[in-house]
Amino acid sequence: MSQVATAGRPETGDLMASIIYAERMLGTVILIMISAFVTGALARLAVPGPDPMPIWLTVSIGLVGSVVGGAIAAVASGRNPFAVEIGALLAAILLVVAYRKLVQKRPVLGPEALRFPRRGVGVQEYRQRLDRAGVDPDALLDRALAADRHARDGKREDSPEDTEDKKQE
Repeated sequence: MSQVATAGRPETGDLMASIIYAERMLGTVILIMISAFVTGALARLAVPGPDPMPIWLTVSIGLVGSVVGGAIAAVASGRNPFAVEIGALLAAILLVVAYRKLVQKRPVLGPEALRFPRRGVGVQEYRQRLDRAGVDPDALLDRALAADRHARDGKREDSPEDTEDKKQE
């Protein structure tokens, strides 16, 4: 029978226990990466506007946000799991906001926040793919804003059809 050291690591020479330990560690690392990806993805969804970035950056934002925000929330709340999760997500959201302001040099709120970024990690490659597909990302927002402006102006003024409908009633 094998002896297990106090830290959870098997003693030297016990091959089967070492394999089981390695499998558990690999499983833990994979679960941490999945959790970081989900946290980073939720943080990206919480900030309005497009944020094209590679998957490794999403995982990094989720991982750093989870560690920093989770640690602060754990200390502040006495290790309340709900507070730790909320703290991790809020820290990841703040990292996405910082990335947008400092790296992409874009606003976080307002119509310009919805514009496709011109700089950032992976942005140029994404723009090239859109260009090959025949899509101009800058024109998309311009058309959407123009349509929204037209719809708002149309509601303010009665169209000739609306005036005729009112006369018939």
